[in-house]
Amino acid sequence: MVRNRSQERRTSVAFGAVALTVAALLAACGGGDTGSGDATSSAAPDANAVPASLVGMQVEGVEVEAWPSAPFGSLRLWDNGTAWSQIELSRGKYKWRNLDGAIANAESKGMHDILMVLGTTPTWAASKVTSPVYPPYPGANSAPKNMADWDTWVTQVVTRYKGRITSYEIWNEANLKMFFNGTPAQMADMTKRAYDIIKANDPEATVVSASPSLRLKSAVDGFYTKYLAELAKLDWPIDVLAMHTYPKADGDPVARGALIAGAKAAITAAGAPATIPIWDTELNYGLAGPGDIPAQKIKGQKAAGWVVRTYIDDLRYGLARSYWYIWTQKPYPLLGIQAYPGAPAEQGFFALENWVVGSSFEGCTQTGDAVVCNFTRAGQKSVVAWAETGTAAYTAPEGSTLLCDPAAKCTQVAGGSAVTLTEIPVRIYLQA
Repeated sequence: MVRNRSQERRTSVAFGAVALTVAALLAACGGGDTGSGDATSSAAPDANAVPASLVGMQVEGVEVEAWPSAPFGSLRLWDNGTAWSQIELSRGKYKWRNLDGAIANAESKGMHDILMVLGTTPTWAASKVTSPVYPPYPGANSAPKNMADWDTWVTQVVTRYKGRITSYEIWNEANLKMFFNGTPAQMADMTKRAYDIIKANDPEATVVSASPSLRLKSAVDGFYTKYLAELAKLDWPIDVLAMHTYPKADGDPVARGALIAGAKAAITAAGAPATIPIWDTELNYGLAGPGDIPAQKIKGQKAAGWVVRTYIDDLRYGLARSYWYIWTQKPYPLLGIQAYPGAPAEQGFFALENWVVGSSFEGCTQTGDAVVCNFTRAGQKSVVAWAETGTAAYTAPEGSTLLCDPAAKCTQVAGGSAVTLTEIPVRIYLQA
């Protein structure tokens, strides 16, 4: 997609600010030969580097060549007209245009880490038709009345896109009736069937469990824990466990962390092997509900800061990746944090690219509300620090040189200086 002028200017400003930051760092460290090139160009690859896939994205219009101006490393296909109910409109008749377009667009941008959601059920294959339903195709939230139709669908997809779609998520938010009105046992059976078909036809592909929404405890207890128990009976026919961590409308990254902890406890209680990774395949903040909790708007630097915290929290809490919902070309009223060209959240994704991706993550500590996370990149050590809520007092570590916010606005800071942390993370460079 050809970017408009405002997109180009925003991107160049971001990268320009980063270049100025590096120059300032060299000055703070007593100068240096800037003509010798980026230190990362000659350094050996870091086997412990945070992979780009940590930062996942869903993209409105990706099937028609839309693409984010912000960096990300993995793509989830959802709300792109690529669900089963939107492709096989009658038995054996497939409308592949959107899925073909999405994959071709991603590949043309160099993106080869692609996750597809296999559900939902076409009307003709549904065993039960209820409302409301999403996507808005009658029966889309139903289990198939004949599981052979599911088997055929999965076979068609995996053989057509072998080696191009790298991961398959069984179903979206299967613990909510508007997305799935079947039983946990039916969903586990569909998971096992899909796993066997995918592995027989594309052994390198990753099978991701059906995702639960964690917002409603009743939906977690009533479906998700039972789904985990059914997967255990089938000897865990998955490669990855999925979850969706939208907190309540008034929730923040701390509330998201509590949802992750609760889901991980349920996973452990179900006996899942500790080697199975966990992916958060959809998240944002501020969405209205549950109940009468009104929608919240997270704006300005707070939006950028929460983006950064979300993905560093993944490292803290042991999630392998998260997929942000959703990159758009203009504001999308449903969402608390907007991600579109020029939105403040865009700078959060640039900060992740510059602070986290490609760096070695060396753990976090928390003292009171102050969280401090340690990174090294090409020999350059830094800390990223914030206050979980409100503000927190922090002392800059010895060797500190620069303090930068997610918009790449930097000031010099000396070791031992008092720093007041807020919920917007800052990065402090340490002298080599």
